[in-house]
Amino acid sequence: MAERSTAAVDVADNSGDEPLTAQADQSTADGVAQNRERDTESEAEQGGGGAVGDPAKTSPPELHSGHKLARRYRLEECVTRLDGFSSWRAVDEKLRRAVGVHILPADHPRGRSVLAAARSSALLGDPRFVQVLDAVEENDLVYVVHEWLPDATELTTLLVSGPLQVHEAYQMVTQVSQAMAAAHREGLSHLRLNPDAVLRTSSGQWRIRGLAVNAALRGISSDTPQRTDTEAIGALLYAALTQRWPYEDDAYGLSGLPKGVGLIAPDQVRAGVHRGLSELAMRALANNGATASRHESPCTTPEELVKAVGEMPRIRPPEPAYTAPPDYQRTTYQQGTYAHQAALGVTQPVPTPPPPLQSRTGKALKWAVSALLIAALGLGSWQLAEALMERGKSSDTDQTQTNDNDKGTDKKPKPVEPIKIHNAEEYVAKGSAQAPGDVAKTYDTDSSSYWRTLSFKDGPDMKPSFKPGVGIVYDLGSEQDVSTASIGLKYTGDHTTVSLYATDSPSSSVPISSMQQIAKETTTSTELKISAKNSVKTRYVLVWLTALPYSPPDDDGYGEAGYKQAITDVKFAG
Repeated sequence: MAERSTAAVDVADNSGDEPLTAQADQSTADGVAQNRERDTESEAEQGGGGAVGDPAKTSPPELHSGHKLARRYRLEECVTRLDGFSSWRAVDEKLRRAVGVHILPADHPRGRSVLAAARSSALLGDPRFVQVLDAVEENDLVYVVHEWLPDATELTTLLVSGPLQVHEAYQMVTQVSQAMAAAHREGLSHLRLNPDAVLRTSSGQWRIRGLAVNAALRGISSDTPQRTDTEAIGALLYAALTQRWPYEDDAYGLSGLPKGVGLIAPDQVRAGVHRGLSELAMRALANNGATASRHESPCTTPEELVKAVGEMPRIRPPEPAYTAPPDYQRTTYQQGTYAHQAALGVTQPVPTPPPPLQSRTGKALKWAVSALLIAALGLGSWQLAEALMERGKSSDTDQTQTNDNDKGTDKKPKPVEPIKIHNAEEYVAKGSAQAPGDVAKTYDTDSSSYWRTLSFKDGPDMKPSFKPGVGIVYDLGSEQDVSTASIGLKYTGDHTTVSLYATDSPSSSVPISSMQQIAKETTTSTELKISAKNSVKTRYVLVWLTALPYSPPDDDGYGEAGYKQAITDVKFAG
């Protein structure tokens, strides 16, 4: 199935590039410039660092905070100045959003390669990568505008407090390896995949910044790009498990391994490391796949690494910690004045109750009270029996009236409250994304806004070999019982087929085969109701479209004629 994308050239690197001081960067002897070579501060000032050409001959453009590019991008803060280029945090005044910008002179020896890398990365359109939004040459400058993710945290920062939890490390290597495998299928490589380039968003999804662009900015190349990126993923997993860098030199705020001992398996460096992940890291690193216990075949491409991860037993997230309920057994004595005095160390004698009445008057009083209680009980019993008899007499009459007058009348069912949607992300199983910036329009209060797919030449059923489907994962905030869904659609004709799946994560790295199908339905109208026989408890729900109707070109010029669909309103209920 051929896919037509009308997206403009828009690509990226991500929120906050690298620090102003050059980072340590190591590589293997077979030309992997990423993991053995060090960029020092003196080299940064001289324009060194193994770049192609001589960037020292070209000074960075004289820019300052407040400078505008294309009368649109206002520079705010310089975050990197290195090798004749600079990187900035900026504001897109047209769309009122934060962006990142790489800037270098038009006559810079790497200017053309940076533009080519940015445009190639933009065409990939995979949401697992930080997207390039613009790549332009004008006014003697070359600049690349990319997404800025304020809610994302670099792996470098996450590792400051210690290694990742087992499930987090598993999710990281799964998502990163799958993303890089997709990039290499399109002929793109990273070549600078390090802890500064991998980010975790607030929703738990892992994003990669600087695809092709970071290497082009520094003039880095490799004769074995797939091996280079695979080894880099192994280094990331090693660092996530051990909080150590798997080479002798310190880098990215992590201590290197002891000199002269070689590469040690992660489970020998730190106690409690997951055995399967430890072996996976060793298979990805350049050590012929040697592990502490056995010899596995090495993983030399991201695709092989994805397969190795898939063969592992799935690692599930930890159970939430049990929180004991508050103690409600405190007495007034504990909460009142005596408790306060006890906290201050003040003690007082506990008052004793008065002695029981022992006189004749006391005995007489006890007999009188007993007699009154007996009389009250007798009177209450008689009244209760009389009330029950009266109720029995009137029950037949009431029943007859109910049968005659209210026959067939049912109580109105209590309306079902929809489940609140907290967040949503586009799910990309294969190929490029559709419209990741519009997913929130499917659950806002505006019925005129929507998320649209691209137009496809073949249909209505989508071809699994090209694109098995398109859809959105919805975050319900916490685990909910889900059994029904109401979905508003824009286009009619042919038929639209939609399935609901329960998944453990909003990430596109979780395969459909591992999800639980809740229900499936087909319609030719603009309203689709999906109901399951039994409710499923889940936090994340995937709305997955596998067949699209044919529609003519849109009036707004967004899409051409073809097989396509748009979602306007989504509601879930238990």
